[in-house]
Parts: sequence; C-alpha cells; structure tokens
Amino acid sequence: MNANEYVIVGASLAGAKAAETLRQEGFDGPLVLIGGETERPYERPPLSKEYLIGKADRDTIYVHPQSWYAEHDVHLRLGTHVTAIDPAAHEIVPADGSRVGYAKLLLTTGSSVRHLAVPGADAEGVLYLRRAADSDQMKAAFAAASRVAVVGAGWIGLETAAAARTAGGEVTILERGELPLLRLLGTEAAEVFAHLHRDHGVDLRFGVHVAEITSAGGRADGVRLADGTHVSADTIIVGIGITPNTQLAEAAGLQVSNGIVTSAQLRTSDPDIYAAGDVANAYHPLLGKCIRVEHWYNALHQAPAAARAMLGHDVAYDRVPYFFTDQYDLGMEYAGYVEPGAYDQVVFRGDVAGRQFIAFWLSGGRVLAGMNVNVWDVNDTIKAIVRRGHTVDTARLANPDVPLDELLAD
Repeated sequence: MNANEYVIVGASLAGAKAAETLRQEGFDGPLVLIGGETERPYERPPLSKEYLIGKADRDTIYVHPQSWYAEHDVHLRLGTHVTAIDPAAHEIVPADGSRVGYAKLLLTTGSSVRHLAVPGADAEGVLYLRRAADSDQMKAAFAAASRVAVVGAGWIGLETAAAARTAGGEVTILERGELPLLRLLGTEAAEVFAHLHRDHGVDLRFGVHVAEITSAGGRADGVRLADGTHVSADTIIVGIGITPNTQLAEAAGLQVSNGIVTSAQLRTSDPDIYAAGDVANAYHPLLGKCIRVEHWYNALHQAPAAARAMLGHDVAYDRVPYFFTDQYDLGMEYAGYVEPGAYDQVVFRGDVAGRQFIAFWLSGGRVLAGMNVNVWDVNDTIKAIVRRGHTVDTARLANPDVPLDELLAD
C-alpha cells in the first residue's frame, strides 16, 4: 500500500489519457491504472466503424503500445475489478480483497449497455456492442448471417446496421420512435439518416415495440413485435443506449445524478476523487450546467483536464462537445450540445437531399450546435460559432455563398 499513489480506476481511453497526461506534466510518483477488461486501453469508435467493417487492424484500436506502460512506469492492472472505495482511508478495494492506497483517485469507469428486457433476450445470437470482443463477435456473425435485425436506431444501431449491410446481410432496423435520432436531430435532419439507410437497402420500421426474441434450439431466429409481426433474423443487434457505471461512486457516498457529479475541474463531492469520460456529469462553464457526454472526444480531452486538476493546476473543462459518425458514404461531425426540445429553429445550408450540407440548431437566434455532413474543414469554425454564443443572421447562416468565418465577425 502506498498512500502517495495516484490511482485511476477504469483502463479506458479516458484512463489511459489521464495516465499519459500525469506523466507528461511531471508527476513521477507511483501511478496505477486498473481495469476490469483483459485488453489494454483501446478506443471504442472503431468497434462500430472501420474495425467492424474490416478496414482497420486490431492494433490500430489501442491507445498506447503495450510497452508504453512499463516505459512510463504505469502499473497497468488488467482483469481486476474494484469492488469498493473507502474515502476515509483513501483506499480502493479490488475483488481479491487487497487494499490500494491513493493520494488522488480518478474514476473513468465508463458505462454499460442497456439490455433488452423481453422474453428470449438471453438467446444465443442476441449481441450488444461495447467491448472489443463484442466487435469481433459481431464481425463473425455478419460474415455468417444472411438476415440481421437491429433493435434501436441510435448511433450504434445505425452504424452496426451499415456494417451488417456492407457485409452483405439483409438488414431490418426496429425503432420505437418515428425516425432515427429524432429526439436529438429533429425531423428534417433525422430523415437524412432514414433515407441514407433506405437507399442502401435497409428495411426501416418505425413506431414498433419489441415483445419477444424468438428462438429455436436456444438460438435467436427473429423478433416478435407487439402487434404480432415476426421479423426473421439470424443475428439480432441491440443498441438501446448505455448507463453510466456509478455503482462504486454511489456506494462510496459521492454525489451521483445521471453520472458522477463533478465541478468544472472534474472534482467530485470528495476533494481527492475525480471523474471523467462517460461516467462524469460535469459542470460545463460555457453551458452553465452539468452535462454528461457519452462520446470519444469527451473522454479524449476531459481526462487530461482531470489529470491536470489532480496535480493542482488551474483548469476548467469547457470544450464544445463533439462527436462523429461514418455510415456507408456519409461522414458527419457534430459540435455543440442541445437537449431534446431545447431549440426553436433548424437552419440548413447546402444540399440536404444530396447529403452534403451543414445544419445548425438555434434557440433565440443563437447557434447551439452544428452538424456538417460530407462537408469538411468547417468543424472548428462551427465550434467557434457555438462558443461565441451571439445571435446570428439566419439568412447569412443558410447561404453557402457566405463563408462561415464571416459569421464570427457579425
């Protein structure tokens, strides 16, 4: 036990980037990175994109080479589950019952997939995507399956549907809402993704509810809907969201509400415990409220901010949230943060039907978020417009002949 140790629980992208930052910033004390998986830290976006469709090798997903951890004196403990935090003693308790002391503790425990709660959901062939092994299993299933049903038309559902279709399978998407991503994007932008998948031969069914996973011999063979319709499938992908892994924090008495609540410095309600990534519901100075962001960019940048705060640096994480997707021939970047129903106008510039455009979500004339679809080298400007927070001339915003940079001078 070493009470001077800095400990990171969660050997994720966030955890690995925090460890890297601690070393870069000159911390030379004992540093432990603990994770429940047996894989060293890796990035998750390729699992539903280029790695899943076979365009990237396994080695490309890892945050650091295996040798990096020993070279930087980071004690990487994989396959190790932490069962408790003892804030009073400044210790964590791994599953083997040992105790690890800490001076500062960072929680990058991430999130877990939500499971489908219907009869038959535990049948073989019902797959979820969260870990590298899940992507491997899914890739093998797509190679063997002729019919794939995807439950949920969020980002993971759409990306895995695209991968399954690219692999040659017949794909059906089953979604409770009226359109994919409707709550996030609104009708017009959501329709872009519906048309995209239909144009690639996907059968989209909206306003449906899954009642049962049917099976034969213990293996799933389809989905029965609430109206009695049966959708045959060799493989069923479930993408119905994720839940932050807050159990450790909650049991330790930390403030938890839709994630582990933190300050802009990523400090929890305990001054020596920090949180970052999917699990952190962090105060965002630009937005003036706590937000929890479930995307790669947030883990990539928020964890280094937490590491610097652990070292006593004056930091406040205020980056404009960002995420991206790749589906078939569509590439998209999104910058900003808009809660469902929190905008009053969507402005488009460019060719929406041709899937080469930018969309902006506004409230009271202020741009809250922007999404560029197959239009490149504009995302930094979109972030700057969002950050500026001024009212804009929507006619100029919609006019592709007006350079985006000029809107920053309005």
